Amino acid sequence: MELVEIVILAVVIALVAVGLVGGLVVGSRKKKQLPPPPPSTPTITPPAEPQVGEEAETPRDEARRTIDEVGLPDATAPVEEEAPVAEAPALEVPEPTAGRLVRLRARLARSQNSLGKGLLTLLSRDNLDEDTWEEIEDTLLTADVGVAPTQELVERLRERVRVLGTRTPEELRTLLREELITLLGPDFDREVKTEGGAETPGVVMVVGVNGTGKTTTTGKLARVLVADGRSVVLGAADTFRAAAADQLQTWGERVGARTVRGPEGGDPASIAYDAVKEGIAEGADVVLIDTAGRLHTKTGLMDELGKVKRVVEKHGPLDEVLLVLDATTGQNGLVQARVFAEVVDITGIVLTKLDGTAKGGIVIAVQRELGVPVKLIGLGEGPDDLAPFEPGAFVDALIGD
Repeated sequence: MELVEIVILAVVIALVAVGLVGGLVVGSRKKKQLPPPPPSTPTITPPAEPQVGEEAETPRDEARRTIDEVGLPDATAPVEEEAPVAEAPALEVPEPTAGRLVRLRARLARSQNSLGKGLLTLLSRDNLDEDTWEEIEDTLLTADVGVAPTQELVERLRERVRVLGTRTPEELRTLLREELITLLGPDFDREVKTEGGAETPGVVMVVGVNGTGKTTTTGKLARVLVADGRSVVLGAADTFRAAAADQLQTWGERVGARTVRGPEGGDPASIAYDAVKEGIAEGADVVLIDTAGRLHTKTGLMDELGKVKRVVEKHGPLDEVLLVLDATTGQNGLVQARVFAEVVDITGIVLTKLDGTAKGGIVIAVQRELGVPVKLIGLGEGPDDLAPFEPGAFVDALIGD
């Protein structure tokens, strides 16, 4: 029995050993048949964010996405309405120029009563002695009429009063009205020349020192011309004053007039030349050129003004050179007028700020000084407060009804 048990035990041990060896062999074969492990994923360093002034780069090896992955917008989702496009502001319709001065007469009369009413009061005295005539002279001089025109007017008034004898208030008013109109030069041609040639627009150059309302006057003159049915191009040749071109362009946009401008501090003559060139190309009726207006005592700027005139005249002759003067400056305005007249041929005068504290006699004095007419006067800050000068209406406003 013991031998049998020993044999059985040996057989069992042998079978177990065979099983273990077989398992090891099978496990080894299975390991050899497994696929190699996937390669390790390389580490990708994200691109640096672009700095200011650099363009962001798009990775060229980025996987293409399918339509489903893109995520198209839902067709059923409500569509946002686009913001309405702002409409261009409606152009303004300037006030007709015919009779503007008459319509503004009340305003002018309120500011000028000291001259006309003062003269009528003095002339109505029962006894016109030497002291009274001296007072009349002082009244005229204070109103900036000027020495020579004052002496002429007093002499004529003395003669006519002596011949007239008795003097009713209405007779005195008529007499004073006639003499003032004579002194204003009723024969002057006060039309602003803007006709131009057959193929060129009328060209008007506006000159004057800063502070007189030169750029504003140019803009208001554009309104006057548009009101009369003329097409206008504006030349912003005042490149030395900050925002002058913006100011002029704003005036032009209100009435549909285009503004030709250049960089601040640019060559004024070049801009003036381009403005006339554009006016010819567009078939405009009139080109208005606003010029620089630094202190008239600076020779360089006056030379620049002469250069602008010469360059513009390469297209054709200037039709009008308007000098803008501030009526409140009195005799200083006459000094300015003399200097500008030496540089360019002034053909007309625009007197601004005749409302308020202005003295009406400056109209007479400046015409006598330059020998050219006052063609336009400014009576306020409103856009249509620039009016053609009419001697009769002006005198009526001075002396009242």
